[in-house]
Amino acid sequence: MKKVITYGSFDLFHEGHYNLLKRAKALGDYLIVGVTTEQYDETRGKLNIVDSLITRIDNVRATGFVDEVVVEDHMGQKIEDIKKFDIDVFTVGSDWTGKFDYLKEYCDVVYLERTRNVSSTIRRIEDNAIVKIGIVGTGRVAGRFPQEAKYVSGVTVSGAYNPHGEHAKEFADRLELSFGEDDYDRFLDKVDAVYIASPHETHYEYAKIALKHKKHVLCEKPMVFRRAQAEELFELSKAQGCVLMEAIKTAYSPGFNQLVMMAKSGVIGEIRDVEASFTRLTDSVLREMTDAQYGGAFTEFGSYTLLPMLKLLGREYKEVRFDSIKAENGIDVYTKASFVFDNGLALSKTGVGVKTEGQLMIAGTKGYILAKSPWWLTQSFEVRFEDPNKKEIYSSKFMGKGLRYEISDFARAITGDRNRGYKLTRGESITMAGIMEEFLKQERCSE
Repeated sequence: MKKVITYGSFDLFHEGHYNLLKRAKALGDYLIVGVTTEQYDETRGKLNIVDSLITRIDNVRATGFVDEVVVEDHMGQKIEDIKKFDIDVFTVGSDWTGKFDYLKEYCDVVYLERTRNVSSTIRRIEDNAIVKIGIVGTGRVAGRFPQEAKYVSGVTVSGAYNPHGEHAKEFADRLELSFGEDDYDRFLDKVDAVYIASPHETHYEYAKIALKHKKHVLCEKPMVFRRAQAEELFELSKAQGCVLMEAIKTAYSPGFNQLVMMAKSGVIGEIRDVEASFTRLTDSVLREMTDAQYGGAFTEFGSYTLLPMLKLLGREYKEVRFDSIKAENGIDVYTKASFVFDNGLALSKTGVGVKTEGQLMIAGTKGYILAKSPWWLTQSFEVRFEDPNKKEIYSSKFMGKGLRYEISDFARAITGDRNRGYKLTRGESITMAGIMEEFLKQERCSE
């Protein structure tokens, strides 16, 4: 008897799961399926599980392809099960190609082509449809999105849009998406929501059109460059009953939220100063270094450094001053933005051609919090006091590239859980757009 084994969450059971089990069964005579516990899913970075373990097991059994079900609840269990059940073939979807090659020592490993354009036609819970997301743009950040989305239950990345059709199709083929489109209206007809990762200056129009089509929008930072545009988009999203979120991944990560709550708890007293730095030496051929109008340090990284300031000192600053070092083409390779609040100060340092220590410092009347570089991928921070021997260290997981956290909150908001909106509020996104507007006005006036 040829034994086959596969594993998965099998949450919101759909035709992609069904097809995978059908193909897995065809590889042998006896199929064993490992269904993961929610706790184990969380440890491996899988977020937003909806169905209970019992429901997921029942759905797997209901296909008729499965001879035996086991529960996967810890790292290393795959090798244990392969040995225990004398497995001949381990199989999983092609989106995990290469991930499980280490199992070839114990049995054959087969990666099955996954079902593209997954629908929810045979899902078991009617109130939790799978959200089909389309990607607007096919650049660097866009390429990370499908890999991170596969760790979020309840969503599938269906296709991509680029006005240059050949780029859209190449991107879709490379990432195993169902389609690549160069017609935006036709693209929107195929999805429930969009992730906008196109050049900065195109965000506003793409988001506005998507919202008018009643599509939910997750838009890369900076969402827009004018305060009035941000206000307009949020009002439009409310009128259309759609979710609009700005994709500043730090805002949604567990570690950063723990840091903010700790600072607000009063452990370091009253917060009086926030200093945040984000610099990177960037290749001279990239957009950040060549786009004289919308490139540069502050438009690229300012959203990150503004985030902790607005979270901890509020949105009502009294003054802001920008000081920049510019390249020959006029872009800012290094910018300091200094803010004055009623009871505090803040400093943002961003760079694409100047390198400095990238840390976050929050100063209070009883102590301070230090998050070392890269604080925007918050994994740990320290709470320090006057007594150098008194120091508290906190840590938290930051899985993958971090996009999965914002995708998870986006999915939850779409399905009705709006209680996570505090992580990046409408008011904070609008204020950031206003600050970007002030910066660009100064840049143009100085040219």
